[in-house]
Amino acid sequence: MPHSPRWYRDKLWLLNSGTGEFGCADIERGVFEPVAFCPGYMRGCAFSGDFALVGLSKPRHNKTFSGLSLDENLRAKDAEPRCGLVVIDLRNGDIVHSLRIEGVVEELYDVQVLPGVRRPMAIGFKTDEIRRVVTMG
Repeated sequence: MPHSPRWYRDKLWLLNSGTGEFGCADIERGVFEPVAFCPGYMRGCAFSGDFALVGLSKPRHNKTFSGLSLDENLRAKDAEPRCGLVVIDLRNGDIVHSLRIEGVVEELYDVQVLPGVRRPMAIGFKTDEIRRVVTMG
């Protein structure tokens, strides 16, 4: 289940969501080269310098998502699936930072890097603050 292909630094990076592996495709040899294992169903990938930011979702347990190697790999690594973000060092494959999202949010669909932004915020569509923050002219 490849997801979120991205061309970065002359490599095609992929999220092999069905296994939990982040890595790149060796196009000449036609193989996937895993770089890091991520504890969740991966969706969304962005890059900043030597780092990849990857979104994680808790796996759905329905017909489409049942029987994936991800479940087996999580058990083998004694890891719980999570929703959140991981930051992967492209130089060595280490997960250097992570953010766990808990509560009603169980899935992420994409991630983006916002260069130069220091305290980003999200506003709700059903709150009064949207009238004060978003203007159209």
